[in-house]
Amino acid sequence: MDASPPNRSPLTRRALLKAGGLALFSVGVGAPGPLFLGRAAAAAPGPAPFGRRKVLVALFQRGAMDGLMAVTPLGEERRLARLRPSLAMPGAAGGGAGRLLDLGVGFGLHPAFGPLLPLWQEGRLAVVHAVGSPDPTRSHFDAQDYMETGTPGRRSTASGWLNRVSGLLGHEATPFRSVALARAMPRSLDGPEPAIAVADLAELQLGGPDGNPADAGRALEGDGGCCGPGSLEVLYRGASHPHLRATAREAFAALGFLERLDPGRYRPARGAAYPASPLGHALRQIAMLIKAEAGLEVAFAESSGWDTHVRQGTVDGSFARRAADLGRAIAAFWTDLGPYQDDVVLLTMTEFGRAARENGSGGTDHGHGSCLFVIGNRVDGGRVHGEFPGLDPAVLHQGRDLPVTTDFRAVFSEVAGKHLGVGGEGLLFPGWSGPALPLVRA
Repeated sequence: MDASPPNRSPLTRRALLKAGGLALFSVGVGAPGPLFLGRAAAAAPGPAPFGRRKVLVALFQRGAMDGLMAVTPLGEERRLARLRPSLAMPGAAGGGAGRLLDLGVGFGLHPAFGPLLPLWQEGRLAVVHAVGSPDPTRSHFDAQDYMETGTPGRRSTASGWLNRVSGLLGHEATPFRSVALARAMPRSLDGPEPAIAVADLAELQLGGPDGNPADAGRALEGDGGCCGPGSLEVLYRGASHPHLRATAREAFAALGFLERLDPGRYRPARGAAYPASPLGHALRQIAMLIKAEAGLEVAFAESSGWDTHVRQGTVDGSFARRAADLGRAIAAFWTDLGPYQDDVVLLTMTEFGRAARENGSGGTDHGHGSCLFVIGNRVDGGRVHGEFPGLDPAVLHQGRDLPVTTDFRAVFSEVAGKHLGVGGEGLLFPGWSGPALPLVRA
């Protein structure tokens, strides 16, 4: 079953403008236009004139990652062997291939996540276990929506939690404040704050017969000009609302900066080797924007394929392939950042976990609690946070799943608050007042 978010109408809630892999949310009707147009248009090749900023990178593992396989409790081998006769993996004792990597705190990391082990050993990687949503849904789409809006059980929330983060930052926005390296705008960034969604920065083209920004701008203002099929100008020239037209101009300014930055020629630093996968490509581009000092503050990437109903495998199989891709991509990203690591926190998330018991197809069905990773130089790393309840049948959620003992909002609010300085859980997560989970040093 495909757990990717469903396609949304281009005009749902607010105008979503899409062309050539770009999606840009317009400023809400009646809102003043952002002030970054002139600065972006004047940007010279190389770093943009915005300076270094703190960046939160949110990475959604779509499909529901098996937290019990990702970070396995080493004291539960017998129970796991009964629940998962073909999926339970041996602990690290005795060494050898195919064993869990002992984290030294009563848990073992799946070997495919091995590229992340140095970050754990350096104290830069923290794990939160038995984390998830208090809503019991087993629907991928509902659970993803609830997590991305930050309002479990409510389908009517108009904005995503990352869009609200962007709106609470309290200083001037830039064209690249909020960027999703994805083919569609994620629900997390849906809302009144401008955000860009783009699958590949190198594929973006400005309008005009020769891709000339000036031609596109003149056409937008009604001075003639014509653009090739699929160009942004075709979408924008019919816009009648002045704020929508202003947003179009700002989009062209942002694209002009990208052309000067020339993302197709970007070379990772310090020997960082990204996997040749959509996630590797996304994190590579996020690293480029951070190091270009383009004003990025909220970034989004996603990894699909975690819905392991069939042939989940152990050291090999669908889970191991997904884990190896994620581990290699994050490790390359962190290496590539170099001195910019101090500015960045990376947070993973997944809509729910998997059942504690394996099914008859060599996989696991939809569950409840899972685990997530938090990476940063000021993260309280080398620890498994949260309360892990164990796998006694009496404590399993509905007799079958790892329970949720940490609400995901306790993690998200901690990271946004400590790293980006965004406070007030009532504003960030309406209707929730629970305490944040201490993870990041102030």
